[in-house]
Amino acid sequence: MRVFGIAGYSGSGKTTLIERLIPDFTGRGLRVSLVKHAHHRFDIDRPGKDSWRHREAGATEVLVTSSMRWALMHELRGAPEPTLEEQLARLSPCDLVLVEGFKHASIPKLEVYRPSLGHPALHPHDPFIVAVASDEDLPVALPVLGLDHPAAIADFILGYLDDHDPTAPAAV
Repeated sequence: MRVFGIAGYSGSGKTTLIERLIPDFTGRGLRVSLVKHAHHRFDIDRPGKDSWRHREAGATEVLVTSSMRWALMHELRGAPEPTLEEQLARLSPCDLVLVEGFKHASIPKLEVYRPSLGHPALHPHDPFIVAVASDEDLPVALPVLGLDHPAAIADFILGYLDDHDPTAPAAV
């Protein structure tokens, strides 16, 4: 699996960009998965539902399945948070894994940066950021891609992965 991260501060547009990139990648015939780092107390379950009640009763894992999808919920119960590498190993095989929210991961990343939000840029301090997507022109040494051009961003990501991973299959 080829892995590429989307990094940036909350509110910068990471999720919206990924939401626009996925149809582009799948339209090219790629199978895409996503790993998103969330806040500590996130939950995909709802109080009162059977699966929630089973977790509350102490189950370490609850797998909910139907004819449309399945979800595995795993309670850490005080164990350390798994690393990105450990989480990637849990995924089914695919062509591309997009990673959102692991700002400090040692994977190639695109920074989503909006100067108007007032946050400092991540790229000057992160050697794994290989390009910046922004709503403004920026005087930086890295490639700067327009946030309103997801197809160009998708082209860049696939081109970067092709150029930096000779064992990977060529992008479609």
